[in-house]
Amino acid sequence: MHTKAAQLEAPEAAQKPHEMTEHGHTRVDKYYWLRERENPEVIAYLEAENAYQAAVMEHLAGVQDELFEEIKGRIKEKDESVPQLDNGYLYYYRYDEGLEYPIWCRKKGTLDAPEEIMLNVNEMAEPYDYYNAAGLEVSPDNRLLAFAEDTLSRRIYTVRFKNLETGEMLEDHIPGTNGSIEWANDNKTIFYGLKDETLRVYKIMKHRLGTPYSDDEEVYHEKDPTFNLSLGKSKSKKYIIAASWQTLSQEYRYLDASNPDGDWRVLQPRERGLEYSADHAGGKWYIRTNMDARNFRLMETDENATTKENWKEVIPHREDAFLQGFELFKNFLVLQERINGQIKTRIKAWDGSDDHYIDYGEDAYVARLSNNPGYETDVVRISYQSMTTPPSVFDYNMKSKQKKIMKEQEVLGGFDRSNYVSERIFATARDGVRVPISIVYRKGFKKDGKQPLLLYGYGSYGYSIDPSFSPSRLSLLDRGFAFAIAHIRGGQEMGRQWYEDGKLLKKKNTFYDFIDCGEYLVKEKYTSPEHLYAMGGSAGGLLMGAVVNMRPDLFNGVIAAVPFVDVVTTMLDESIPLTTFEWDEWGDPHKKEYYEYMLSYSPYDNVEAKDYPSLLVTTGLHDSQVQYWEPAKWVAKLRELKTDNNPLLLHTNMDAGHGGQSGRFRVYKEIAMEYAFLLDLDGRAGVKVEQ
Repeated sequence: MHTKAAQLEAPEAAQKPHEMTEHGHTRVDKYYWLRERENPEVIAYLEAENAYQAAVMEHLAGVQDELFEEIKGRIKEKDESVPQLDNGYLYYYRYDEGLEYPIWCRKKGTLDAPEEIMLNVNEMAEPYDYYNAAGLEVSPDNRLLAFAEDTLSRRIYTVRFKNLETGEMLEDHIPGTNGSIEWANDNKTIFYGLKDETLRVYKIMKHRLGTPYSDDEEVYHEKDPTFNLSLGKSKSKKYIIAASWQTLSQEYRYLDASNPDGDWRVLQPRERGLEYSADHAGGKWYIRTNMDARNFRLMETDENATTKENWKEVIPHREDAFLQGFELFKNFLVLQERINGQIKTRIKAWDGSDDHYIDYGEDAYVARLSNNPGYETDVVRISYQSMTTPPSVFDYNMKSKQKKIMKEQEVLGGFDRSNYVSERIFATARDGVRVPISIVYRKGFKKDGKQPLLLYGYGSYGYSIDPSFSPSRLSLLDRGFAFAIAHIRGGQEMGRQWYEDGKLLKKKNTFYDFIDCGEYLVKEKYTSPEHLYAMGGSAGGLLMGAVVNMRPDLFNGVIAAVPFVDVVTTMLDESIPLTTFEWDEWGDPHKKEYYEYMLSYSPYDNVEAKDYPSLLVTTGLHDSQVQYWEPAKWVAKLRELKTDNNPLLLHTNMDAGHGGQSGRFRVYKEIAMEYAFLLDLDGRAGVKVEQ
């Protein structure tokens, strides 16, 4: 690929200097003009980059096809989810052979009942290049379906309605929403979130079936641009809940679902630094909060006395356990905790007779509370997977402590989990902090410093990257790669402080941790700089941009997916989606201290004339999270300044956004391209799959 890239003429973006001054400091951005989405010159440049990427990787077309078919061949095409009982119906979705999209179904009461198809997404998607159906909500009387559709991949949804008894689509439609819908108990009133031009959900609206959406009533307007809105319903189904949230503060409003024209009440008024989430069951509110509790604790209060002075402690704060979530049942409380980086599921009887953790039998795994709409039951549904165990769903009887496997994802193509090994190790960062790393590889992997390893990281927003299973990843493992996740600061794997130590003016810890994990893996002979690769997406793409500026010599190749690389300019531009309510994550660069710190690591601002590793950068023209021009500008600047002949490739999906292509299989085309890029760099593109 190196030779091919050197022989072909790479596109050059025109330079049109644009000055930006803040705090008396002026930056000159030669590629600022690439923001002009409607400019034909911009589209022509993106298409030229796509053509260049295709030409450089032309010799890998067969490898990409082989990888795609191999990955697709592991997926059971005719498949269905585990049915979930809710309000008298068993709900599930299924996939039919050869089709890209799910078919949402239900059966009344028992599995023997006739199947009712609620929504065949394949039929809905037929006219579109991209289609996503989300937010399916059935009315309380089980007669009507509300759902939201996005046909552009911009995460702007139109709400539509279907009569499940007649199969007819209603005339009602509501554009410009976030796809979140909640029914009132009268079966004719729905509440939804409306997006503004920055894609912030800024209003909660009320719609009555049979009326035009232009007549819809505004029930709440969030005027603070640093707050976003979301909707939900309490476990008790008694209340509709509207949450106003930002990084460091939340405020919940609630409405009696049986009185859609009633008044919304505030559970606890917002306070800077007070975080909380709430649910209602058994006549009480339960509140997870950081009030005097860095790792959060659980409180309860009477439904008519909801402010914090009335809160009573149910689960106290612990320094060694981060309270991540909870689920309410009549006889039991289920807690999701993180202890030493591991997810723990704790079962506590309300009467005090029992308090235990579920034993999962592995060190590195992902266990999450699944959809649990029932309150009276003693069975909690849990989804489980690990780097060697395919996703499974099991029901756990909280009284008898018995697990019942409801389904394990079938992986075709001769998969045998005993052929793979996972480890959980710790690297010591430069400041002495121990950073967990989860690794998986095929048996026989030699720790001789000569093997390829792909190191993945994210490290932002307190989002933890857990050691999950990936059927597509097997194609790398079977060709000799190891795959590792660096659980770096900025996530929440090791508790709330782990997040606090990787944001704002401590953001560089995220980058240092990733580099130090890479160095540790080299020192322990899992790999070497000639065979070490890195990958991250979105804020993880920022991570990629930062580490290739800081330590380009440590990696042979890097994949940056939809990377957030123009940090300073984006955080100064309040018209761009997501900017204002992210100031608590990155800092507000209108303040000099944050401006200077951001400027010291912003990948775009720190590109230099030096050698960089081989780079594959991906984006989507309609990306709502990270605008396409960030990676486009970054690649243009790297092309201008870098001093090596290593491949630098930009692939823009002209039909998709942040999440890539829609559909069940099409997404694997891009994964096959990424894997072919890595395998070629390591000289393994022609390596046969081990059996």
